[in-house]
Order: sequence, then C-alpha cells, then structure tokens
Amino acid sequence: MAVMAKRKEAATVKRAGVDPYVASLLEKITVGKQELRFRKGQKIFSQGDSADSVYFIQTGRVKISVVSASGKEAVLAMPGPHDFFGEGSLVNQSLRISTAETLEASTVFRIEKRAMIRSLHEQSELSEKFMALLLTRNIDLEEDLCDQLFNHSEKRLARVLLKLARLRKHDVALDANVPVLSHETLAEMVGTTRSRITHFMNKFRTMGLIEYNGELTIRTELLTDLVLHG
Repeated sequence: MAVMAKRKEAATVKRAGVDPYVASLLEKITVGKQELRFRKGQKIFSQGDSADSVYFIQTGRVKISVVSASGKEAVLAMPGPHDFFGEGSLVNQSLRISTAETLEASTVFRIEKRAMIRSLHEQSELSEKFMALLLTRNIDLEEDLCDQLFNHSEKRLARVLLKLARLRKHDVALDANVPVLSHETLAEMVGTTRSRITHFMNKFRTMGLIEYNGELTIRTELLTDLVLHG
C-alpha cells in the first residue's frame, strides 16, 4: 500500500509540472539569495518598483497583474510552486511593469540580478531549466492572446480553470482541487465582467464541471471536453 501511495504521489507531482530539481540547483547560489515568507494578499513588488531581482516560488501561488492608466486591472499569470517570476529584470527592465501579489501564504526566494546572471552562466543545467520555463510562459501568453481574440468568455473561463489545475489537453485528466478565487479575480484573468463569471460558474456547477467544498474542485476531463468541442 505504501509503495502504491508513493507511486501515486510521484505521478501527481509529475502531472503538476513540479520540478524539485530546479530548487536543488538554486541551492548552489549562496550569495545574493534571500528566503522570504508572505501572507495571503501581500504584495511582493508593485508596478513601478525598481526591478533588481528574480523570484522563485518554493510554496504558494502568486498573481501577476498590470493596471492601466484608467485603473483597469488585467491578470497576466498565476505562477505556482517552482515557477520563476520577475525575470524582466535580467533584460534591462529597470522598473517593474507589473505587480506580484500572493494568492495564498507563500515562501519565495529573492535572487539578486547579478547573482542570477552569474549562476545562469556558471550552471548550464539551471540555464536550460530556466529557458524551458520562459518558453513555456511565452507559449501560455500566445495561447491567452489567441483565446482573447477568437473565443467567447465562457470558453476562456474554462481554459483559465484548466490552467489553474495545471493541466493541458495531453495530460491525464483527473479532478483537481485549487484554492477558491474571487469572481473578480477570475474576471480579470478572463477579460470580462464579474457578473458574467458568476453566471458561467453557476452554469458550470449545474453541469457538474466544478464543485465547491472548501476548495474548488475542477472536473478536468469534462472541462477539457468543453474547451475542445464546446
């Protein structure tokens, strides 16, 4: 039974995209790295702050958002455990163009720009992993752009929920539990109004695609079918 439990846990970690190896590579950075702990709802950095470091999430989840001059907010990404963010500081981005805020209690590493650049030069394995994460982030942004241009808000919401479950259409589809997000936050991610999100979430719940029980349970197989064939 213990062996089966360990295999199940390992499979869950693999599906979630968690890569403990990246964290082990960061252990080699002994200068210019700081471990920080944040409560839910705390800002790690704000739009307009000096961009002088990269962050790595050990535990928790972070919302990356931007606010327009008129005050409209849009969510760009929601990185989770073993994801990097704030990487714009490595390419002459002197000021932060987004805000990073914790969605749950989180532990992150703050790595100074100079220390990160030096480590990327010295550790080829870290450089490869970091590049792979950036390419994945770029693909996600391209998919989000296409989603905004070609899909209606109901389908965009379904894709957002699947992303929160950290699943893609080629993964094994299982139910996934994620922290409950406000409809306002989901609206910022989807690019629609909160009332529309409330309408679609109620519809998804009636259809059995999601379920509330302290956390949000996402029926990923059914939602994937909606995204691909709905």
